Amino acid sequence: MAGSMKDIKLRIKSVQSTMQITKAMELVASSKLRRAKERVEHSRPYFETLYQTLCEIAASNTEFQSRYLKKRPVQRSCYVVIAGDRGLAGGYNTNLFKMMAAETQGKDYCVLPIGKKAVEYFERAGVPIVSKAFAVAADCSVSSCFALSCLLTEQYLAGEFDEIKVGFTQFVSMLTQTAMVLPVLPFKAPAQKPAGFRDLILYEPNSEEVFDAIVPEYLAGMVYGAMCESVASELGARRTAMDSATKNAGDMIDSLNLYYNRARQAAITQEITEIVAGAGAGS
Repeated sequence: MAGSMKDIKLRIKSVQSTMQITKAMELVASSKLRRAKERVEHSRPYFETLYQTLCEIAASNTEFQSRYLKKRPVQRSCYVVIAGDRGLAGGYNTNLFKMMAAETQGKDYCVLPIGKKAVEYFERAGVPIVSKAFAVAADCSVSSCFALSCLLTEQYLAGEFDEIKVGFTQFVSMLTQTAMVLPVLPFKAPAQKPAGFRDLILYEPNSEEVFDAIVPEYLAGMVYGAMCESVASELGARRTAMDSATKNAGDMIDSLNLYYNRARQAAITQEITEIVAGAGAGS
């Protein structure tokens, strides 16, 4: 019985130590999440302005032609997949990879992974990887996104693949994050002229060259915006997972304390019974 009580006590200490770690990780994720949400809000206007500009240029000329607008038969696709560098974030990485598996089923495709978990997943799956230069999501800055964009647009124009899509996790709320795929190239101009369209704009040297020059910036903005969304989603998922783990650890400690008290009470009862039995035998 004494050995059992000692085991329970050691178990309680172990769970308490784990609970301190999960609580600390929850607090760290909560503190980082506020800044990540601000980055998401600040990045959206940049992307919206780029998209609006491209739509205006495409709508300004009925004979407008660009290599980025030309739709060709899709024989091979390229996916920029943004995952996390670490685990312990609930279903954040798993949900993204399940969505990507459904999206790419039966397709000939390659990936440009961002995040260590994405690199590991696609290496195990044997999927062709365009580049591992952006493997660490934490190090992916605006300049990194532009370098990535230049690499992809160069290969897209060379015919290495026929479309580019971005797979990421959209931050909806603290409790909700949605894995999704966003088509990027070829650029799809809206059928109707965008709101606030300005028809009398002169582009130098011409609208096609201006459009082609903006597309890499547009792709970089898309990837950076998806990065911001993914980072906020990962932190939100980690905060929720660590909060749940902390509560579960608390429940486990309560149960173990109950078992310990029962074992202790049983040991005391047994000792009293032995004493009484010994006294009765002595008389």
